[in-house]
Amino acid sequence: MPKHTKDPVNQSLIDLEETIGLQSLGVMNNAVWYEDPKRLVFTLARYKFIAKMFSGKSDVAEIGCGDGFGARIVRQEVEKLLITDYDSFFIEKFKQQISEKWPIEAKVHDILAGPLHKKVDAIYSLDVIEHIHQELEKIFINNLCLSLRDNGSAIIGMPSLESQKYASFGSRAGHVNCKSGNEFQDFLCQYFEHVFLFSMNDEVVHTGFSKMAHYLLALCVTPKYRG
Repeated sequence: MPKHTKDPVNQSLIDLEETIGLQSLGVMNNAVWYEDPKRLVFTLARYKFIAKMFSGKSDVAEIGCGDGFGARIVRQEVEKLLITDYDSFFIEKFKQQISEKWPIEAKVHDILAGPLHKKVDAIYSLDVIEHIHQELEKIFINNLCLSLRDNGSAIIGMPSLESQKYASFGSRAGHVNCKSGNEFQDFLCQYFEHVFLFSMNDEVVHTGFSKMAHYLLALCVTPKYRG
């Protein structure tokens, strides 16, 4: 195969591939790209929302990062990023594809077992809380709040309760704690001074009617619970 393109403007693409190889999607999003490619757009749109909301923050953490594929989008906008997951498999897989261009710290941590080892300016957690049974959700939020500085903020995302009738059997089996928009906001208002609820359909984030939203994103500011 020739190592040059017909249009010289594209030659830098080949040069980069020869230098760093082809970048991996990550084990989770590899499956998404294979099974339902459009879902990758929806996922990355959520990370872009977080990146812009937290732009300029000095110290940010993710709770429940999975394969960590979206973390680079957030890292573009913040000074330091720590991503965590309770499953060591995903953290080790992420470390195998880490990039010097986008330095990101990755650690194994179970938020139900305790807060992070340090307090940070902001935390985000996508597609985690719906997997946590209601009797444990207070522990989840308490430890998240304890991981934030006094004026910290958090973004928590989950599929809406209304969306579950359209979800696959596999998704519904793991989603044990989905909520409607108002219920989600009321729950988080117990733990934060201010909670701003956004709706999401496909890759579009908006302020529309939450009962018609497929996904919910809550921007939470100033934790009430500080231990």
